[in-house]
Amino acid sequence: MQEHGEYYLSPERTLTGAEKKLVWKKPLSHKVSEEERRICKEIKRNWNRGEMKIANILLEGDAGSGKTQLAKALSANFGLPYTKVTCFADMDKSDIIGAILPVISSERLEKMESMEQTALKALYESDGFQSTTEILMDALGITREQAALKMKQLLKLAADHSDGEAVEYRFYPSEIVRAYQKGYLLEIQEPNVIRDAAVLMALNSALELDGSINLPTEIIRRHPDFIAVITTNRSYAGSRPLNEALRDRVQHSEKMDLPTKEVMIERAMAKIGYQDEKVLSVLADIIILLDQTARTNAIKGVAGMRSFFYWADAVAGGTSPKESLYHKVIYKITTDSEEIRLLEEALKNHGLISSLEEVQGDVKKNEKAMMMQ
Repeated sequence: MQEHGEYYLSPERTLTGAEKKLVWKKPLSHKVSEEERRICKEIKRNWNRGEMKIANILLEGDAGSGKTQLAKALSANFGLPYTKVTCFADMDKSDIIGAILPVISSERLEKMESMEQTALKALYESDGFQSTTEILMDALGITREQAALKMKQLLKLAADHSDGEAVEYRFYPSEIVRAYQKGYLLEIQEPNVIRDAAVLMALNSALELDGSINLPTEIIRRHPDFIAVITTNRSYAGSRPLNEALRDRVQHSEKMDLPTKEVMIERAMAKIGYQDEKVLSVLADIIILLDQTARTNAIKGVAGMRSFFYWADAVAGGTSPKESLYHKVIYKITTDSEEIRLLEEALKNHGLISSLEEVQGDVKKNEKAMMMQ
């Protein structure tokens, strides 16, 4: 008998073996955040309260602020399979609901290019558990966006090769439909980049608590366990403000910023195994100040947790803290000379350049001591 955590939403539900593999397993490096606790308590408290149910979450923050990590942690806490869809500007309705594809004859299939043959055979042989995007990603070794484009090309190609034949058609659901119908936790990444109003309308309709999706073959209702976690970046190139109708369907929102300095250090220690708290403290102070300075001066780049981890890891590997500051942090924020000058001035004015030089000296002393042993 499986033990269920305190936040499991449907402890009596039985998942298939394939679905159990989709439930995220928290690594040892995962540290529970206040946002995670707050969301879990709110969803659990309201889960059986009808119209007060919370099942659409918005996580909005800078890149590297932990949005996807949090979405996956919710999967683990709720005992729900995790999956995601990454939105892109030219999404159309087939990306929301799926696509109908003609099954062409083996003779015609053999006349196609090898890549198209591989893709179509993978689709024809699928068991319906994976979405078309995932099938093509696995079969061709391509990205999610490339898989979506390839599916559109295959639709046209298959139609061109079935002229004059009596053909069989199969419907392939999208990742959204699969999660929606089976009751998974779905992370919807960057829906604010979508241009087509009809696509947003279809997404808005699906996110109603009592919503449904009209497929070419049937109308499906929202599974009672389905949870949508919308994750969006602030100041992201190509994005626009999140659609108001979509935002209105969210029952809980979190503004994702850098965690506290103590949590940053704790996570770095757990993630990369580097235990020098004095060095990590200075690196964290610098990340926090650069983040604040970039915001104050409308510099679009981000100093986030990812930069902190990679910088700390480089220092742990023996790289100069001061030199790697530029390659791991500053140049990720900006390469503009004037903006770099503003960031450097902020560090100097707060005494953090001196602090960095001090820990750099300590790191070198420690390295020499280790070599002499």
